[in-house]
Amino acid sequence: MGIVIKQSIRNTIITFLGFGIGAINTLYMYTNFLGEDYYGLTSFLLATSNMIMPLLAFGIQNTLIKFYAEHESEDDKSRFLNLTLVLPLLVAVPVFILSYLFYDQLASLISQENPIIYTYAWMIPLIGLFMAYFEIFYAWVKVHMKSVYGNFIKEVLLRILISIFLFAVYFKWITPIEFVYCLVLIYFILMVLMAISAFKVRRPAFHLRFPEKKKDVLIYSSFIIFSAGIAVMLLEIDKFMIGQYIAIKENAYYSVAIYIALTVSVPMRAMHQIVHPITTDLMARKKHDELNKLYKKTSITLQVIGGWIMLGIFVNINELYLLLPQQYSGGITVVFIISISKFFDLMLGNNNSIIFNSKYYRTVLFLGLMLLVMVVGLNRYFIPNFGIEGAAIATLISIAFYSLSKLMFVVFKMKLFPFTKKTITSLVIISSCFLLFYFWEFPFHPVVNILLKSTLLTVLYLFLNYIFKISSDINYVLNLVMSKLRIVRL
Repeated sequence: MGIVIKQSIRNTIITFLGFGIGAINTLYMYTNFLGEDYYGLTSFLLATSNMIMPLLAFGIQNTLIKFYAEHESEDDKSRFLNLTLVLPLLVAVPVFILSYLFYDQLASLISQENPIIYTYAWMIPLIGLFMAYFEIFYAWVKVHMKSVYGNFIKEVLLRILISIFLFAVYFKWITPIEFVYCLVLIYFILMVLMAISAFKVRRPAFHLRFPEKKKDVLIYSSFIIFSAGIAVMLLEIDKFMIGQYIAIKENAYYSVAIYIALTVSVPMRAMHQIVHPITTDLMARKKHDELNKLYKKTSITLQVIGGWIMLGIFVNINELYLLLPQQYSGGITVVFIISISKFFDLMLGNNNSIIFNSKYYRTVLFLGLMLLVMVVGLNRYFIPNFGIEGAAIATLISIAFYSLSKLMFVVFKMKLFPFTKKTITSLVIISSCFLLFYFWEFPFHPVVNILLKSTLLTVLYLFLNYIFKISSDINYVLNLVMSKLRIVRL
């Protein structure tokens, strides 16, 4: 467990560092260097590639983690790893053949509203394939308890490479059109680096001998294709459908708003690195009471941290948008809507880890299929009628339905419940701080206003959570910090 915690801490730091670099790219470099149309196009291409990635990966990245430990001998492990490399080709090869044969029809179909997409449509399956094999090689090292380097590539190096090419646009070394083409190169580099790392951890033996449990692997992978694909579509389908109904530049405005709002979900991504292996262990040992305690703990801790981040966004959103080009200001409403949807998801704690590690993992598929129909229908109605605000509303409704469905399933089927009286107290604190600080404006430069308001908000918010003892984990960390500063003695 020491290795897990050590790597989890490093992964948490890397995740926040990557998000910080991404914020600079999204809020400043994309908006000022690339222009609305090509930023919108970039967002559309990457979102669409991400949507088809689970299909091209054949769900292998999750299958590898679930089944690797079951293969004890070196020969069995070798056969299993060979299978994980070959299976995605069963999907990828037909996809590329069909894409080549019917390029005109497919490209014309997705570029009816925005003809600019037609020329670049070929990039979508190629980037999707690079993303897919990156995730497979990343899973390859995860099962050997070596996840830090892969997380660095995924969270930090990707954004550094994008920064480099955006600077190249700024200095006119390349054009915005060439930047879009460079996306293929960026994701190819990431895949190659991850492959080199994976093969250093364990060199594959290239042969066509496959493990005896091929059927179990195929069945699980098939379910994961749909469940993982649905999860990705929740994040990306709005950007794809914006490109189908309104001007591509609207995707640029939407992407900025989404990135700001997704900051709320960073704590979940960071905590998942720590909580997921613990959840798996408790479920394997059938420790129901301890699992229920962990469920409540993760819920309230994420609620407090996520609430703080959400408040920081809400009370500073007007000043933040003053720092962006004026045409992006229409995304403020989107920030509010998406932030609330992500905050609700945070409140469910390690819900996903519990379901995916239970015998009921197939249930997510059926819930997801219902969600898929709902999200497509909602976006088809809301985007043409309300623009990017409509896309945000569709996302809010979809995530709320999906999260509630999973919550009800865990509560009634597995007898686990994440909420306590402290959940209500925390919501009261968050609401009170919002009402106190949102309408409080300083007459200074936006950056100064953001710093002042954020400092005051943080002090009051942490103080209230500390004295009401909302989260024992957060109080423990605060006590450690105050002990170091000699404010209190432990």
